[in-house]
Amino acid sequence: MSPKRILILNGHPAETSISRQIAQSYAQAAEQAGHSLRVTHLAGLSFDPDFGFGGYRRHKPLEPDLEQFLADLAWCDHFVLVTPMWWGGLPAKLKGLIDRSFLPGRTFDTRGKLPKPLLKGRSGRVILTSDSPWWYFRLLHRPLYWQLKRQILGFVGLKPVRISHFAQASHPTREAVEGWLADTRRLAGRAV
Repeated sequence: MSPKRILILNGHPAETSISRQIAQSYAQAAEQAGHSLRVTHLAGLSFDPDFGFGGYRRHKPLEPDLEQFLADLAWCDHFVLVTPMWWGGLPAKLKGLIDRSFLPGRTFDTRGKLPKPLLKGRSGRVILTSDSPWWYFRLLHRPLYWQLKRQILGFVGLKPVRISHFAQASHPTREAVEGWLADTRRLAGRAV
């Protein structure tokens, strides 16, 4: 397998979290496998997450951190998003990052009859943590899989998008976390 350019986004808004551990574990294993990396931690980004007065014709100017995120997204071959599920969805700041930066002309084109993705040729991996057991998640929270895979990443052209789900993450045992980190290292070695 040839080396890839990988962008890893730790989508947890706190400085320390299991998401950060997972992102760092992925980064270390991917680097050891010979891939080129850029790692972004949502907690370190400074931007207004509110789309506010925006629209497709008029939007807020993007802050430097959002411009850098978009440049890194354009650079990568493989995008990795590590995020918790909160209240059945994404953390507000992460959703704000998507709302503000995934814009027409940057990640998709709305000039045709149907929107056209502008980030084709990239694959994606979502590593999702939640409190819900996996069987409960699959029964009741499946829409989040659809949103991440099809409505966000697939919409802008990332394909395939694969999702790994690590469950009961609020108070995990040390053994559970070590298992998740080991799974993450295996994924990173193959850049899938």
